Amino acid sequence: MTENQTQTKAKLIAETRRRFEAEYFTDKSDKYDPRDVERLQQDDNWVESYLIWRHNVVDETLKMLDESFQWRKDFAVNDLNESSVSRRLLEIGGIYLHGYDKEGNKLFWIKVKYHVKDNKTALDKKKLIAFWLERYAKRESGKPLTVMFDLSETGLNNIDMDFVRFIINCFKVYYPKYLSKLVIFDMPWIMNAAFKLVKTWLGPEAMSLLKFTTKNEVQEYVSVEYLPPHMGGTDPFKYSYPPLVDDDFQTPLCENGPVASEDEASSKEDIESDGKETLETILNDEPPAPVKKISPTEQQSSKAEENEKVDSKIKAFKKPLSVFKGHLLHISPAEELYFGTAESGEKKTLIVLTNVTKNIVAFKVRTTAPEKYRVKPSNSSCEPGASVDIVVSPHGGLTVSAQDRFLIMAAEMEQPSGTSPAELTQFWKEVPRNKVMEHRLRCHIIESSKPTTLPLKDGALNMADKTWEDICLQLPNSRCETDSNPS
Repeated sequence: MTENQTQTKAKLIAETRRRFEAEYFTDKSDKYDPRDVERLQQDDNWVESYLIWRHNVVDETLKMLDESFQWRKDFAVNDLNESSVSRRLLEIGGIYLHGYDKEGNKLFWIKVKYHVKDNKTALDKKKLIAFWLERYAKRESGKPLTVMFDLSETGLNNIDMDFVRFIINCFKVYYPKYLSKLVIFDMPWIMNAAFKLVKTWLGPEAMSLLKFTTKNEVQEYVSVEYLPPHMGGTDPFKYSYPPLVDDDFQTPLCENGPVASEDEASSKEDIESDGKETLETILNDEPPAPVKKISPTEQQSSKAEENEKVDSKIKAFKKPLSVFKGHLLHISPAEELYFGTAESGEKKTLIVLTNVTKNIVAFKVRTTAPEKYRVKPSNSSCEPGASVDIVVSPHGGLTVSAQDRFLIMAAEMEQPSGTSPAELTQFWKEVPRNKVMEHRLRCHIIESSKPTTLPLKDGALNMADKTWEDICLQLPNSRCETDSNPS
């Protein structure tokens, strides 16, 4: 974004806030939830999402904000939780979040066969939609969703067009910018007339987001690993409640199978051996130096130089390429873990955590694909001012997918708290959710004929000061792709 565009955006946001307060909020404080009004004044991204959806026309944006905020108060969206929505509807499993599409967008499943038009349950169903969307929006602010409208095994008695229109309005008015696409699967021909209305509700600009698919076509948008068998997929996921589907993040696998419990920390020996193996991989890429006889004095000097060289290589290898600066931990890389392709040999990658507090910080690492990865350590703690290297590697030769995600959870511990496995288990049971920092990382695959761990020779010791684009250009026959989708 250019400087002029940045300035223009800032002016539009400021004008929207000023006019909303002057024209809509004056003497109408009970019209909206004060928490929404406060967020409007503080969250630039939230204001921008409404502006973009209304093509930066402030008058239209203000009308949209007014409608959206009134709806949020009427539905008590900020206070929605499991106890305020129908338990029966949660148990049925007609609406839930699970998996990702090929662009890395979260999938929002609506199983239409579980819905029957009934005025008595209409409000409950709408609240359940709002519950899931608000839950997702708080966790993944601004990241779009793909709605999977599964019409398999449905008939006319399952179609509630008022409910469908509510879902469309959620993305058009209440959660702007959140709709990536609406995938309609296996729609019976008898419903063609009904779904012509959906096109008019979406409007001409959003028509391209509507995708009618069959079993063969749906895989164009979602890979088989996140599709159920009746869609031609291999996903073994079975919805059940309780507990609530928790964003698919699970405790990752260690070397010899599933972690027995979340408090099981990797041994120091394992961590050191991983670091040693990584370093040996780097050093072994260099050609051997010619053997020559040297004196004891020269030998001692040579050994000191070699140690200094090794230290510099370690520092260069571990120096962050990008850093997410959280209030408890600085996390590197900031957004993506880079892996090589299967052809080049998938190598380990590092997540570096740095404690920026004055207390010990406990952390856990979870993943959406626990069967694929070894993560060491996956559950441990970090001393004040110290850094911890987490080694992530594909397990058993399994293939890394761009849809895989990692979640880092961190919480500050009081000084008297212990850090043994049992004490960490108890700590995570008791720590309030609002005290937990969360950060997500995507997986990015670099297609290259060489491993992603580059030999540190010639000018490569300065690798850490370069961008990934610079590094990829140094790899023969490489191709770097920029993932523009922030999911």
